[in-house]
Amino acid sequence: MKLLAKFNLIFLIVFGSGLAVAAWLAYGFLQNLAHDEVVRQAELMMETTLATRHYTSEQIQPLLLPTEERSRKFLPQTVPAYAATEAFQFIHKRYPNYSYKEATLNPTNPRDRAVDWEADIVNNFRNHPNLKEFSGERATPTGPSLFLARPITITDPSCLECHATAAKAPVAVVRQYGPDNGFGWHLNDTVGAQIVSVPESVPIAMADKAIKTLLLYVAVLAVFTLLILDIVLIVTVIRPVARLSRMADEISKGHTDVQELPVKGRDEISVLGQSFNRMQRSLVRALRLLEANDEAE
Repeated sequence: MKLLAKFNLIFLIVFGSGLAVAAWLAYGFLQNLAHDEVVRQAELMMETTLATRHYTSEQIQPLLLPTEERSRKFLPQTVPAYAATEAFQFIHKRYPNYSYKEATLNPTNPRDRAVDWEADIVNNFRNHPNLKEFSGERATPTGPSLFLARPITITDPSCLECHATAAKAPVAVVRQYGPDNGFGWHLNDTVGAQIVSVPESVPIAMADKAIKTLLLYVAVLAVFTLLILDIVLIVTVIRPVARLSRMADEISKGHTDVQELPVKGRDEISVLGQSFNRMQRSLVRALRLLEANDEAE
């Protein structure tokens, strides 16, 4: 095997081994990074729903409540939870893997009723009043799913106008949802949780895409680096060694009129070339001396 081929083989083995280890370490790092990015996106979505709730309660309710009272028709747009859920549907169109729910133990709107795992989150907040945010992972039929949750706690007394008792609630609300849903709430009670969910396949897919892009760039860089190294190796090592080899071959065949090697620099190849030139000159002188002795005899 030629020297250049050996060098390329060694480079590929060493670089490939290093790349495999680096890819393994990078993939774990990218997975954690993607997981954190998904959580940050979930937090941003959560803040968006909170902003929608505040906007609805502070600016939409005052405008629509008089109309609701006059018409005796319930307008769900006055409910912050309804507005937040509806607003998220627009986000869901752009991010279909993310879902949002205002999971409530005893909701007015049946679509907000907490299922078992959501009820566990709500009860966790109820059991830990100082807990303001909770994230984790749960198993689903389609694979693991990440979630971010925040408690829904009754801190505004005006909320109890619709949720204390059916007798005190607006007629339109009772007519719409009946006297058994969403009542019995108390001030400072944690009645539900805002939950943003996303399949774990999302950060895994992000990490897979990132590692593939990274490996592609590294492979292109490796090929470019190998080409540069090959050119340098050919110019600085292989060509001088090849000239030495040809010169030695000519001398071994008895050709003493071989042109000396051009020597530049002070590296090992140059030193070897100088030594070989001295050896050639010494050999030529020795042969001439032998020829002179033969003629003298």
